[in-house]
Formats: sequence, structure tokens, C-alpha cells
Amino acid sequence: MRLLLALFASMTLSACSVERPPGGVVGDPVRGKIALTQYACQSCHLIPGVPGSKVYVGRPLSEMGQRKVLAGSVPNDQAGLVRWIRDPQAIDPHTAMPNMGVSERDALDMSAYLLSH
Repeated sequence: MRLLLALFASMTLSACSVERPPGGVVGDPVRGKIALTQYACQSCHLIPGVPGSKVYVGRPLSEMGQRKVLAGSVPNDQAGLVRWIRDPQAIDPHTAMPNMGVSERDALDMSAYLLSH
């Protein structure tokens, strides 16, 4: 019983220290930041909090939560951002952004990170 109480207490306390995305957004922004680097998104984008070269291939990903649309036509909400991250050619066949094979979970976490900045 003590072990269960200790486990519950540690889970509760660790949940308090995790950065939370804005209301209505699901996913883990801390994990999303890691996923952005694992997929090498900083190779083409300037991303707040993610180290990398100053590149000007893709748009900077700062202030994503302030944008109204993505790719000129997709509503900038989490669902639209996840769709864009997972399959950009399905939205804009002429985009230079490659399909990186991003999983649904990674896209949710990446979008949570981007929308929290």
C-alpha cells in the first residue's frame, strides 16, 4: 500500500513540473521538442528553444499559436498542424516540405510544443 501511495505521489508531483500546452491542446510539449530534433526539423526551420543553424529554407516556427492558417489554407489548430506535419504533400503537392514519416504520437507532441510558443 505504501508503495502505491509513493508511486501516486511521485506521479502527481512530476505532472506538476511538465510544461502544459495551451487549452484544448493534447500531447507532451517536452517530448515534442525532442521529436522536433529527432526528425531534424531545425535543418530547415528556426524553432524556438531548439538549437540549430540559422536556416531560411522553411518558415520560422516561432509564434505558431498566433497564426490563423497553415500552408495558405489549413486552419491553424492542432488537428491542422498534425495533418501538415504528417503529410504536407496531401495539403500542398508543391510544397518543399518532405514527408518525414512522423507518427501520430510524435506529431501530436510536436504540435503541442509548437503551439505553446
